[in-house]
Amino acid sequence: MSAWKSIAKEAFTQTCLVAKFLGFLHLTNNYLFSPTLVYGPSMLPTLNLTGDVLLVEHVSHRIQKVGPGDVVLVRSPLDPTKMVTKRIVGMEGDQINFLPDPSITDICRTIMVPKGHIWIQGDNMHASCDSRHYGPVPYGLVQGKLFFRVWPPSGFGSFDQ
Repeated sequence: MSAWKSIAKEAFTQTCLVAKFLGFLHLTNNYLFSPTLVYGPSMLPTLNLTGDVLLVEHVSHRIQKVGPGDVVLVRSPLDPTKMVTKRIVGMEGDQINFLPDPSITDICRTIMVPKGHIWIQGDNMHASCDSRHYGPVPYGLVQGKLFFRVWPPSGFGSFDQ
């Protein structure tokens, strides 16, 4: 009987250890930082077409410490199952001048970013679906700010914006 008690105690201890580790992993991934794979033409030349692995921190946007020039991970306003990576161009109250479609016209439009919203654009304006297409984005859709490039090795280090 003592052997079973010892085995049960060891199993319980190991289960608690795994549960603590998984809890730590969950907190780190959702509230501190997480890795993300970013690919596509919209952020050329800042990010690679074939993909970059970046670390995204999840603290700055919660304490209102993101602003123009920051590259952020945002839940897509068109498809909530997808994430997009764009640069913040304007915050609430900012007046933004933009070309709706630079390949068709050079007529500039102006918009005032409403309260609780941001204006985001890809660095490659000819291949980016961004606020020029769907308008200001609610600040609540911001999931994090990119801060460190893990891959490719040639770009390893702090994320230069």
